[in-house]
Amino acid sequence: MMELQTGIPDRPQPRDSLAGIRTAASLDSAPLQTARPNHYAALGLDRRCSAGPFRAAYRVSARQHQPVMNPGAAEWVARTQALNAAYETLSDPDRRRAHDCELDAKQKPARRAAKGSASLTQDVHLRIEEFFRGTTLEVRVNDPAHVGAVEVYPLTIPPETAPGTRFRITRTAGGVVVVRVKMRADFRFKVRGADLRCDLRIKPERAAQGGAEMIRGATGTMLRVPIPRGVARGEIIRLPGEGLPRPRGGRGDLLVRINYRVEVRITRAAIK
Repeated sequence: MMELQTGIPDRPQPRDSLAGIRTAASLDSAPLQTARPNHYAALGLDRRCSAGPFRAAYRVSARQHQPVMNPGAAEWVARTQALNAAYETLSDPDRRRAHDCELDAKQKPARRAAKGSASLTQDVHLRIEEFFRGTTLEVRVNDPAHVGAVEVYPLTIPPETAPGTRFRITRTAGGVVVVRVKMRADFRFKVRGADLRCDLRIKPERAAQGGAEMIRGATGTMLRVPIPRGVARGEIIRLPGEGLPRPRGGRGDLLVRINYRVEVRITRAAIK
């Protein structure tokens, strides 16, 4: 193992001086070991580098941190030990792999915590008419991690907003709130993407003769539903452009399912 020397790098030093430095540094080594330092950072190297640059990086760092005065200062002693430990660890393949595992284990929980605190997601359910005409909401955030007043943010839902649209609100305390709009359950319609489904009950005579029926659409206007002659029970009549707003403009379709009661008569058979 190479040792960081106290004098000019090309000039050998007595072993006793190095031994003295080791003895003095032993008192300061515990904090460095407990903190589990990043040896790559100590040498100014990237984790993806090959084994070749370790010796050169060690020599450069040793020259840059030569003490001009007071070579026994605690700061210089700590730096000397950090460089020696970094070179000793990274130049050994097995110790380098173990050090990489320690760094990964330390970084993963921190990344998960940062991601969780940076973004909050909340769904809000709107009435069907609010997707067409728009509305204004109030988003309140009560975060125990930030002592103080409750965060209040206005949120404007513009007209012709598609279900599933996400709105990002930047918090004053840091991070964002992502609000996703969904459709509230409606007794008239069922939602499938941007399409709406509903049932239309007609008389058997209308199913046999055909014609037209009127229903109230999603926007409140009356819509004409053409009934083919002899339409089957459960058949779907599609009204294009009468569904919910689409994310890229336009509207989905309204799918009307026809239902009626089939007449069934039961009589006694004639006795012969």
